[in-house]
Amino acid sequence: MNAPDLGELAAQLRVDSLRCTDQAGTGHPTSSLSAADLMAVLLRDHLRWDLARPGHPNNDHLVFSKGHASPLLYAMMKAAGVITDDELLTCRRFQSRLQGHPVPVLPWVDVATGSLGQGLPIAVGIALAAKHLENLPYRIWVLLGDSEMSEGSIWEAFDHARHYRLGNVVAILDMNRLGQRGETPLGWDSAAYAARARAFGWRAIEIDGHDLAAIDAAYTEATSTSESPALVVARTVKGKGVWFLENQRGWHGKALDGEDGAKAIAELGGSRSLVVPVHRPADLVPEPFAPAAPLELPRYERGDRVATRKAYGDALAAVGAARPEVVVLDAEVSNSTYAEVFAKAHPSRYFEMFISEQQLVAAAIGMSVRCRVPFASTFAAFLSRAHDFIRMGAISRAKLCLCGSHVGVSIGEDGPSQMGLEELAMMRAVIGSTVLYPCCATQTAKLVAAMVDLPGISYLQTTREKTTVLYPDDEDFPIGGSKVLRESPDDSVTVLGAGITVHEALEAHERLAEEGIAVRVLDLYSVKPLDAAGIRAAISATNGRAVVVEDHLAEGGLGEAVFACLGGEEPIEAEVAHLAVTTMPCSGTPAELLRAAGIDAEAIARAVHRLLAEPACFMCGAPASWTIMLAGEDEAISEEYACDEHASGHRRITKWDGGAPAVPTHH
Repeated sequence: MNAPDLGELAAQLRVDSLRCTDQAGTGHPTSSLSAADLMAVLLRDHLRWDLARPGHPNNDHLVFSKGHASPLLYAMMKAAGVITDDELLTCRRFQSRLQGHPVPVLPWVDVATGSLGQGLPIAVGIALAAKHLENLPYRIWVLLGDSEMSEGSIWEAFDHARHYRLGNVVAILDMNRLGQRGETPLGWDSAAYAARARAFGWRAIEIDGHDLAAIDAAYTEATSTSESPALVVARTVKGKGVWFLENQRGWHGKALDGEDGAKAIAELGGSRSLVVPVHRPADLVPEPFAPAAPLELPRYERGDRVATRKAYGDALAAVGAARPEVVVLDAEVSNSTYAEVFAKAHPSRYFEMFISEQQLVAAAIGMSVRCRVPFASTFAAFLSRAHDFIRMGAISRAKLCLCGSHVGVSIGEDGPSQMGLEELAMMRAVIGSTVLYPCCATQTAKLVAAMVDLPGISYLQTTREKTTVLYPDDEDFPIGGSKVLRESPDDSVTVLGAGITVHEALEAHERLAEEGIAVRVLDLYSVKPLDAAGIRAAISATNGRAVVVEDHLAEGGLGEAVFACLGGEEPIEAEVAHLAVTTMPCSGTPAELLRAAGIDAEAIARAVHRLLAEPACFMCGAPASWTIMLAGEDEAISEEYACDEHASGHRRITKWDGGAPAVPTHH
């Protein structure tokens, strides 16, 4: 098959970008038109792709960081012969593979993009795998928009690509001057972009992004033997090829209507059906995995005091020996998260991301593209900086194992800036996520081992303080399970906790037992999925009374997870006290801070006492014997307690059974 003329190929890419967005009535055609020449040269002459084998280990990777230019990507797919013209015209339609921004339901798309500033950081992770794990020469090509050059994550990627000398990364900047609402900060100042790139240790090549020969020469230079990544700064025109769109404001994100679309397509010479014979990659063999070994998790004696963050590091090293696909990344706190234990045991599979949490998660996503199992760790509070990358990682169907250490007020004197108090809410809200919160070293080690085989994004919280080892080495912790740590036939309240609050619940259990009050204690180590059946059974067995205690803000954490499990299609009646952090913490000892937040053993015991207090009649305050339903003048229904006299005589009783109040509650 003869290679098509580059000018004709670029025109076809422009026409097809217009056709699919015109058909959808929505999309970003002008952002696609500006980069069509850049992608035509790349597709025909420089990309190395075995399109019949999307998983070929030597394939180049193409990341559309400016994901809104997806019509151009889909036009390339058609020109490469991997999608039909009929499928092209389903762009943005319900259940089409060609979504509004790229997602990896298309096998030639590695990751979801569209949230700007993510493509280049993810490319760094892919490039790290190529150079440091696989020893393969494939390249990672990234199409950048000039608007996203304002994102801090882009410059985190520039910095890390220089540090790791990733000469296999070629970024192509489509500098078309116009963003969504107007001109970008640098406009067409290509020298400024080039200077910034060079300041970060990159090679920078400035070109006219519509000069096909210059584009070809730039790509050849960018892929010359070098350990420095390259940025091609291409001056382009938004809407290029259509006179009434070129360099005009107000067209971003707007499809053309039928008449304008027909005029634009005619100006570009009409539809074409060129097919490009894409170059195949070399058939090289990746660096083999290190030999695997049987899994030997660390062992801890019951009663010993070990921080779960230390157990995380110990378990990582053990899992790394058994599973050579495991890699670990950390954000320069490995001596606090204890990822350093893995780094010492398996230095070739450890990657330092420094204080760049967005790059940390992005690189992990890139590693997952290359079928690694990445563990990424930092302080839980700082993962909030990377939340958008985590969210997009879920859309990418990425496999990520995240660990956030130093959770809750129990970290002590460092104060609220270091306290992870929002992460359960943040991670529970991620689609398809698994959220784990171990309370002791043995449990942590088992859950770390389980995370390796979990799909999607899993998140484990670890505690700074040393906690007592509660479980024997042979205990299993199934995902979605819970553990009953204390129970008896006389239990009157269920106390539910996770992590540090499990230990406070056990202390409260002992205090209450001395008073003759029996309570059941549940360890909810699996926050998502939650053991709904176990929770409902325990609370039902304790007369519908429960205390949920968590070292987390009240919003979105363990308590709300429990409330959701008690509701649903078949709700159960329950009286639940929710103890959580509700005011701004400060510095102090862990014990002082747990007490001040009202989540220590004493607070749990007080909550149990409140739940067991005798109810009083809503009329006279006398000891109550009945629960009744009342209707006010506005017909609103309320449930109240009443004594014998006022239960039978009050005129607003609406729920009645044979002349007596319906639901007797004997105390």
